[in-house]
Amino acid sequence: MFPELGTIEGFYGIPWEWEARAAHVSALASHGYRFYLYAPKSDPFLRRRWSEPHPQAEQDALKKLADHCRAEGVRFGVGLSPYELYLDFDSAARDALARKLAELDALGIDDLAILFDDMRGDLPGLAEKQLEIIACVAERTKAGRLIVCPSYYTDDPVLDRFFGQRPEGYLDTLGKEIDPAIEIFWTGPLVCSREIDAAHITRVSETLQRKPFLWDNYPVNDGPRMSPFLHLRPFTGRAPDIAPLIAAHGVNPASQVMLSRIPMLTLEKLYESGKEASFAEAATQVTGRELATLLAEDLSLFQDKGLEAISESEKAALRNRYAAFSHPAASEIILWLDGYWRFTQEELMAQ
Repeated sequence: MFPELGTIEGFYGIPWEWEARAAHVSALASHGYRFYLYAPKSDPFLRRRWSEPHPQAEQDALKKLADHCRAEGVRFGVGLSPYELYLDFDSAARDALARKLAELDALGIDDLAILFDDMRGDLPGLAEKQLEIIACVAERTKAGRLIVCPSYYTDDPVLDRFFGQRPEGYLDTLGKEIDPAIEIFWTGPLVCSREIDAAHITRVSETLQRKPFLWDNYPVNDGPRMSPFLHLRPFTGRAPDIAPLIAAHGVNPASQVMLSRIPMLTLEKLYESGKEASFAEAATQVTGRELATLLAEDLSLFQDKGLEAISESEKAALRNRYAAFSHPAASEIILWLDGYWRFTQEELMAQ
């Protein structure tokens, strides 16, 4: 069984360009990636300024992307993070939410995600307040599929350290009370899970009372800890036997749109064969054989050593090495070496 795959543009930092998004959809549509969820943390009109409409130019760009996805046979969706709406969900907030949903419906979205992630969660009655919001959304949205990301979307205790101790029974309450037709995101045992096996998925399904909709945080490389690295190696630790146990498998990609395609192509192969896919094969498909050979030689530098440990002389040599190629992937390598995607804690907190 092959699960529905998709892209979740849900990372912090510099977002992708509109043309790059469309090209990404086209490149992966024939490899099982049948949905695209637009949810960059840097879009203020989906997060801290969610109650304000997108500027007209951005609405036009979103509509164009939605039309492009539809032409490629790919579902288009938007992830709305109504920042801390659950703190005061009064009549004014309801009206603001209704206006935002109407704006998103006008784009012709297939999927709508309501994202409560990365907000304070140690509050009494958190589940009940979020359930009220979800019910309000479900009554108003025209999207064919509604997905919810809980405030605590993994077992990982890092969420409790950053956003407060999760309320007792929080996930059990959501699982019991959310309409079974509504999907729920889950990232696995950790925020960035190395392994996601059938036993874990089965246990989570019992709590959520539905198959979890997997939000896979690989090869994402946002934030101050991960932005100095490029995650290019093939997917591992995702056992093919989870396929019938999940609602879908969404991938949160890296900041580098072209380089993201390399590991993302390997997920299709992993589900098909049950074995780790070839980096060389995927990289060659994305970049061509000669550039793929260089990427393979430098893979450990990019994914293991990282910017902070690569010396200035090594960086200079790498710049020269990749400047010889007129390819977007080579350009991304050079920009990464120059620190273009470095991301600070202060920047993280502002998005």
